[in-house]
Amino acid sequence: MTGSESSPSFRLAYVPGVTPAKWVRIWNERLPDVPLDLVAVPAAEASDVLREGGADAGFVRLPVDRTFFSAIPLYTETTVVMVPKDHLVTAAEEVSVEDLADEVVFHPLDDVFDWERPPGQPAFERPATTQDAVELVAAGVGLLVVPQSLARLYHRRDVTYRPVVDAPQSSVVLSWPEEATTELVEDFIGIVRGRTVNSTRGRTQPAAQPQPQPQSQPKAKRAETSGARRKPAPGKTTGKPTRGGGGAKRGKPRRRS
Repeated sequence: MTGSESSPSFRLAYVPGVTPAKWVRIWNERLPDVPLDLVAVPAAEASDVLREGGADAGFVRLPVDRTFFSAIPLYTETTVVMVPKDHLVTAAEEVSVEDLADEVVFHPLDDVFDWERPPGQPAFERPATTQDAVELVAAGVGLLVVPQSLARLYHRRDVTYRPVVDAPQSSVVLSWPEEATTELVEDFIGIVRGRTVNSTRGRTQPAAQPQPQPQSQPKAKRAETSGARRKPAPGKTTGKPTRGGGGAKRGKPRRRS
């Protein structure tokens, strides 16, 4: 494993919709001498960036190549449909894929879902990016199904969204090349997993030195005669009752005259 001394900084990639601020803040508190550089990458290019060494680790969307990458699941997002604010869909709290069957639904080239068959009617042309598709939704020419974080990222005042209960979902993971698991990567894994600052997992620790055993104290010297009884101090009794109860010496009865 490569030591952290060979990496003066830590490069963290992240795809659109992911907000790494919480983990970055903890990193800066724990490792103030190691700069963390954020690398924003399109979702479709994240694996290539990590594979080619453009970042040490990254927040990416599944799927990832598990023969090359390690991955720690973080969360799965709610899937929503983005619609113009005056669209009929807004009358419902949530919709199904079937509810979109008669609608034009955009399927951008950077779509993060692995659809077997995209919902709705296909558009005349696939938008290049999700952001381009949102512009078309605002123009009222179609709808768009995305993870909720992307709906928030590309928020517009004239566009809203509703959950799609039976659509595929997108999961976000922390991923990195398995053979490039550096100590800094282990540090960031610890932060993501919520380990405390004193946790030593992932670090090579020096072998514990054997502690000297305390010497046994010599036992008190026993009395020379184990059966001897100690005499009570003056004025004290042994606590054992005497014959007759009172302990007084019985005299002979006087003979009556």
